[in-house]
Order: sequence, then C-alpha cells, then structure tokens
Amino acid sequence: MSASNRIRTPQRRVSPMMEFWRAFAKNKVAVVALIVVAVIVLLAIFAPWITPQDPYDLKSLVLRDARRPPGYVGANGMHYWLGSDSQGRDLFSAMIYGLRISLEMGLIAGAIAFSLGAIVGCFAAYLGGRTETFIMRLVDIQLSFPAILLAFVVAALLGQGKSQLILALVFAQYAYFVRTAHGAASAERQKDYVQAALSIPMSGWHVVTRHILPNSLPPLIVVATVQVASAISLEATLSFLGVGLPPTEPSLGMLIANGFQYLLSGRYWISIYPGVALIILIMAINLMGDQIRDILNPRLRK
Repeated sequence: MSASNRIRTPQRRVSPMMEFWRAFAKNKVAVVALIVVAVIVLLAIFAPWITPQDPYDLKSLVLRDARRPPGYVGANGMHYWLGSDSQGRDLFSAMIYGLRISLEMGLIAGAIAFSLGAIVGCFAAYLGGRTETFIMRLVDIQLSFPAILLAFVVAALLGQGKSQLILALVFAQYAYFVRTAHGAASAERQKDYVQAALSIPMSGWHVVTRHILPNSLPPLIVVATVQVASAISLEATLSFLGVGLPPTEPSLGMLIANGFQYLLSGRYWISIYPGVALIILIMAINLMGDQIRDILNPRLRK
C-alpha cells in the first residue's frame, strides 16, 4: 500500500485546561505549594474535629493556664502541645482556627475584589474615550498609595469586625484587578471576533461578559492568587495594629499581637508559632501563583 493510500488517524486535540494541568504536574514547586495549601485548607475545614479545644468556648478556657510553655499539662488534664496564649487558649487550637479565619478573610476579600475589578476594568476598555480615561486615572491615583495605608485608613474609619475588615481589604486591592483586567481587555477588544460582535446590535453587558471577560481571565487568575496571599498578610497586619479583628477572634495576626508583649520575657511560643504558620501559608500561595504565571505565560517557560 502506498503512503498516499494509508489512512491517517486524526491526532487527538488536547484541551487548554488539560495542557495546563499537565504542565502544572511537571512543575515540582507548584505541586509542593499546592499540597501545602491543600493541607492547610483541610486543617481549617476540619478544625472542630482535630483541635482539643474550641477557642471560642469561654467555659473551656482556664486563666491560670495562660502563657504556659509547650508540653504543659493543664489543670483539667489537657496537654498544651504548643503552649497556651495570654487568654489561656490552647495555642494549637487557636492557630488552626486562626488559619480558618485568615483563609476566610483572604478568599472572600479576594473574590469580591476580583469580581469588582474584572468588571470595572473590562467595561472601561469596552467603553473607551473619556470614561476609560477617568476610570483609569482614579485607579492610577489609588495605586500610587500603599495598600496597607489604604486598608488601615478604611479599617480605622469602619471599626473592628469581619465585615468592616473585608470592605477595607476589597478597597485596598480591587484596583490591581482593574488595572490587569483593563490591560487584557484592551488587547482583546482589538481582535476580530470582538469587532464582529460589536458590529451586531447587542448590549455592552453581553459583549463584555461573553466575549471580552472570559478571554481576559488568565492574567486575572494569576493576580488573584497573589492578592489572596496579600489579603491574608494585610489582615494579619491590621489585626496586629489593633484595627482589624477584635481580640476575641483568634486570627493569626491577633495571636501574634497578643504574644508580642511577652516575647522579650521568654514566652516566645505565643508569637513565634502563629508567625511561622502565617509565613508558610503566604509563601505557599505566592509560590503557587508564581508557578501558575509561568505556566500560563509561554514567554516565562524554560
């Protein structure tokens, strides 16, 4: 049989998502970072079942067991494997619940900032003209200030609480998503398929949500992972400064703040252990975001 008569089997096309996961699985740093993040998330989800104490239950707290070293056996027979904090809470239990609060604040604030920034940035690119210039100049002004300063001012004005802190984090971070979405959407708007959609009478909302926004998501996803880690860091910083969560909420930042005054007296565990947990969480999310950026951007691949 001649070569021209041979039946050629069509090659199976690999979807972009499958190609991404294959590249992700080959990246050892990304896999390790994902495993660390997954373990932390599981610890936060199953906190009520794996912790020996509920730090929210005031009846289980024993004040005479406050500031006890790691390995101490309390009056009720409970082992404080990582010691206790200034309020008599088991530090291990408080840290696991603190991870839950930190992840909750970071994910909620990141999701709201992502949605708001993506829509505003894409619509700015779609509308163009003076509206685009006005929106982007406001974003540039906000980006000229440090995020921690904006979050601190808003949190101080709104007061302590989860809802108030989430609003402060969203206000400090949404401009990063607007800038990224605007850059990606501006490039997409010049493409033929968007120009064809604009020639057909349809609403701007349909053009943005069905054509421009879906193709602008890859850079936004990378920014989202970084901003989630940034939101967790901002929450810890604001709680440490006293304008974030109230003292009754055992977030990692609040645990570090509660033990800071005892650090020089030798009771290092109250601040050091939550600080190490916070560093591991932020580092794992940032590493995973960096590797996702390298995978999605062909220019950064080795």
